Amino acid sequence: MTGPKTISLAMLVSGSVALAPLLSGCQSPAGVRDAHALTDSDSAPRATIELAIDGAPSRGRADAKLTMVEFSDFQCPFCGRFTRETRGQLEREYVDTGKVRMVFRNFPLQNIHPNAIKAAEAAECAQRQSKFWEMHARLFANQQALADADLVRDAQAIGVDVPSFRQCFAGEAVTRIRMDLNEGARAGVTGTPTFFIGKPVKDGTIHVVQEIVGAQPYAAFKSALDAALAGS
Repeated sequence: MTGPKTISLAMLVSGSVALAPLLSGCQSPAGVRDAHALTDSDSAPRATIELAIDGAPSRGRADAKLTMVEFSDFQCPFCGRFTRETRGQLEREYVDTGKVRMVFRNFPLQNIHPNAIKAAEAAECAQRQSKFWEMHARLFANQQALADADLVRDAQAIGVDVPSFRQCFAGEAVTRIRMDLNEGARAGVTGTPTFFIGKPVKDGTIHVVQEIVGAQPYAAFKSALDAALAGS
């Protein structure tokens, strides 16, 4: 197995990152996989995956038995489909009942989605004013309007302090986006949306037990989450 992959914003802008075949536009081949069976090749088993979640936007109890981490791209139509069609039911059935904590990480695919990084920065800047989920909702509701001016209007609409937002939006959020990209790359993310279901093992870290790739239907998430809960 090769060493950890590191993705820079410049690599994404230039398109020099080789992504897996995006059979559904912005996601790798879809499905649910047991983390212990994941491989980089037919003969090279992947190492155990642990993901840092400290500081990332989340919904749900911090002491939930399971955490599901979503690596997402605000310009990806399949990420939008998951948000519109599946997230709400998952939150009602698993998050609101205290079973699962849902965490969001950015993975903007800049080589195919030119506005994705600035949208991620806008969301991070909103997060710094405790308005991440309000911005998250607006960005996915308006995926065709992600130019810089649109993002500033979104910030105004959700009620953040606009001068502070503009200062952050001028580049302060880039480090956090790079951290998300690198964390996703180390976990093997090649497209969006990608989800990791895991169990908390220490402060700010989860041990991954399953991976779900793509905007799967609710039934696929339910099956994976129920199996993981039964084994927790």
